[in-house]
Amino acid sequence: MCNLIGKELATKLRDKTIEIYSKCAEYAASHGVLIADTKFEFGLDETGELVLADEVLTPDSSRFWPAKDYTVGQSQKSFDKQYLRDWIKSSGYDPETKKAIPEEVIQTTQAKYTEAFELITGKKFEE
Repeated sequence: MCNLIGKELATKLRDKTIEIYSKCAEYAASHGVLIADTKFEFGLDETGELVLADEVLTPDSSRFWPAKDYTVGQSQKSFDKQYLRDWIKSSGYDPETKKAIPEEVIQTTQAKYTEAFELITGKKFEE
């Protein structure tokens, strides 16, 4: 049974979301990466306690921009899935055809994810 309901639960969700985002955005910014947006998915465990679930702050759930290249009002260079989304849209790719995405697109997407990892963590990514 949920220990929190209504306004109390909404307030706790808001506060936790802002707390997590603020801490992580500050850390990423100190490493040259802006977290432009992200999503958090919360749930309740079997005791009704709030838990953070699913992926958190990955290139699939967030938009990461290099701070050094940020320009107000412009399309931003990014380290996230936006490159792949843009390619899909511009190429007319249809997943229903089950055609493979070109290796170059896969490698470019992987390189963006790896660059974000290495900038934020300060560690070399090893497969």
